[in-house]
Amino acid sequence: MTILFLFVALFVLMFIGVPIAISLGLAGSVTIMLFSPDSVRSLAIKLFETSEHYTLLAIPFFLLSGAFMTTGGVAKRLIDFANACVGHIRGGLAISAVMACMLFAALSGSSPATVAAVGSIAIAGMVRSGYPQAFGAGIICNAGTLGILIPPSIVMVVYAAATEQSVGKLFMAGVIPGLLLGLALMVAIYIVARKMNLPAQPRATLRELLTAARKAVWGLLLMVIILGGIYSGMFTPTEAAAVAAVYAGFVALFVYKDLSFRECPKVLIDSGKLTIMLMFIIANAMLFAHVLTTEQIPQTITAWVIEAGFAPWQFLLVVNIVLLVAGAFMEPSAIILILAPILFPIAMQLGIDPIHLGIIMVVNMEIGLITPPVGLNLFVTSAVTGMPLTQVIRAAWPWLMILLAFLVVITYIPSVSLALPNWLGMS
Repeated sequence: MTILFLFVALFVLMFIGVPIAISLGLAGSVTIMLFSPDSVRSLAIKLFETSEHYTLLAIPFFLLSGAFMTTGGVAKRLIDFANACVGHIRGGLAISAVMACMLFAALSGSSPATVAAVGSIAIAGMVRSGYPQAFGAGIICNAGTLGILIPPSIVMVVYAAATEQSVGKLFMAGVIPGLLLGLALMVAIYIVARKMNLPAQPRATLRELLTAARKAVWGLLLMVIILGGIYSGMFTPTEAAAVAAVYAGFVALFVYKDLSFRECPKVLIDSGKLTIMLMFIIANAMLFAHVLTTEQIPQTITAWVIEAGFAPWQFLLVVNIVLLVAGAFMEPSAIILILAPILFPIAMQLGIDPIHLGIIMVVNMEIGLITPPVGLNLFVTSAVTGMPLTQVIRAAWPWLMILLAFLVVITYIPSVSLALPNWLGMS
């Protein structure tokens, strides 16, 4: 009865248009008041605990770092570098846009930020060179999802906080899947570009390539600082996020000088607004997860799954279906915080690696970002290009098939995710 009321209350509130964060908090609060012997004071304590969760402190810093990189002209230099590397291939501008998304993903940790930063420059460049606008929009919308798969990733930080797993190990587990998905998109673009006879750019000279690399190196160094600092043991992922924010601000203000001191307050306020919005969702989602835990709902569901005799592959199939449906309607961080406490104990009982489960959830969240009606990347792409949302959905759909095929690979070949952390001996 408690489980039924909790989820019915959540979906009724969302259906009538109550914002997702408030829906999560209200559903959890009312359930505790009506069905639980737990004190209502525990809700206030839980909200306060969320605000001081050490792992989650990385989120505002990564958002601030991404804001400096987005406004500081780093994206343009990364696109120029990618064009110099692969622009001469058939469909090279589109391939370089995917490459730029991969590079920017390794700086921002956010998919919408990746779409906004790279898309605003790359799509216009493709259209000027004779590419159909829908072609460019579909590619950027899908490639932008790499923002949460290639480390650092805000969604991975949330999963680590919800399941008490290593953020560093999750980050490293996302490297090979991120590179493989980027490569798969590039190969598909090359095949389509040959059929459509899309243009290729003149081959960049060695001098042009080195010049582009020199201009982009300050942005690329941020990847080395974040990942190198974490894996050398110099600092924790949360400290790495803080260092990244300071470094990104320094590069934007003093190296590239694309950002003036007068514009700084706006960047800080914008990233602050985004942080408050995201942390409010996370706080209420953790409240919802707290109700799940106190009412023993994950344990009940785990016992039922084990008794039903589900094989690991069957359980993972169900997980993917549930996450794909949820991803179409909810924000990734909220989904992780609601479903991870339920799925995690079942996965442990069935012998599924928790890091592997985390990567599966992240790839599902990627697909959710380009699935209507709430796919955030669709709205960002529409805003960047000026295209109607329906056209963006049609443009993104063919490339979405690659992500779905990739999800199957990630789900049933654990070594794709686990090879690198295992090779590095991460416990």
